[in-house]
Amino acid sequence: MSPEPASGARGRAPQEQHLAGVVVVVTSDRRSGELATALERRGAIIRHSPSLSMTAVEDDADLLDATKRVIANPPDIVVATTGVGFRGWIDAADAHGLAEDLVAVLSRARIVARGPKARGAIQAAGLNADWVAESETSAELAQFLLAEGVEGARIALQHHGSGADGLDEEFAAAGADVESLIVYKWGPPADPALLARWALKAADGEVDAIVFTSAPGVVAWLGSFSDESDSSGGEDALDVGASGALERLKARCRDGSLVTVAVGPITAAPLRAVGIEPVVPKRGRLGALIRELIEHYAQRAAEGIETEAGRLFLRSSCAVIGDDVIELSPGALRVLRLLAANPGGVVSREQILARLPGNPTTNHAADVAVARLRESFGDRAIVQTVVKRGYRLRIRAT
Repeated sequence: MSPEPASGARGRAPQEQHLAGVVVVVTSDRRSGELATALERRGAIIRHSPSLSMTAVEDDADLLDATKRVIANPPDIVVATTGVGFRGWIDAADAHGLAEDLVAVLSRARIVARGPKARGAIQAAGLNADWVAESETSAELAQFLLAEGVEGARIALQHHGSGADGLDEEFAAAGADVESLIVYKWGPPADPALLARWALKAADGEVDAIVFTSAPGVVAWLGSFSDESDSSGGEDALDVGASGALERLKARCRDGSLVTVAVGPITAAPLRAVGIEPVVPKRGRLGALIRELIEHYAQRAAEGIETEAGRLFLRSSCAVIGDDVIELSPGALRVLRLLAANPGGVVSREQILARLPGNPTTNHAADVAVARLRESFGDRAIVQTVVKRGYRLRIRAT
């Protein structure tokens, strides 16, 4: 992950790197490194704050017991809900010397998959999917099997994570004997304080984007804002909730200064339930998620301010001008935001003082703050002094 940069540090940001300087919080545990690397290659600054942890399948006694029951009492129907979950199930069986027996049992059953990735995992195990839910939703899968009829059938149902998709209950209510297998169980975050800290930073304007890859992860992340003392985040969640952070975060989402990205509609649902509308790719893939985030910022390119030093973009913790990422102190960033709010307009010293921490009262303090801002930009003349009036951005003449 990227280290915390010092104020004024510069990095090259080619024009096509629309994520240059964008602080992205990655909330996933699994595949977080892959996601972070892909975003960093495009200029993003990554902060990893997992909202959940996962139990390794090899250490899951419940999964092992359920697998033995499937082998001893073969199912009529096998439901694979995720590719990673199905592969994890086979790998866990293999770790205990049961993979050959399990695959033999599954080969005699009717196999249905919730999407192409699950089908790919089925094929990788040397099996064939008899039907695939192209919408990749549990609802379509349930509708198909219930229409076919499952009364009296034994169903082995592979879940991933929380297992809370309602399929067990629907099939059982229709008369099926359901064996539920939860692969990679979700658990509390390894560092609840880290989760709460980045939730608060997101609410307070220190984050540009948050990426979610699972619905349980979203629920756990939202739980860090809970003001209930028995919430999953413990005292850290209580502190965040008591500060009204969730409402501030929702306000940032509404004004566009913070973007949330969900890998698919199922992941997006808990966000929408609390009034946050995330960006959702058409296909539920990490690659599609990355492209959607890039496209989001590409579409905002017109929001840049044309200064004499180049096009200026403001991020949560830095500025991007031309091909340079300029790290700024909180005070310098406040001054720059004030100037950028009225491009080319004059900002008085009194207005600058009102934005600075510590409630300074002298014009000298305002002049020092502007001097530090100029220093951060080096030889790029971005701020102009307006004699006896204040300061303004040097806007490129059109």
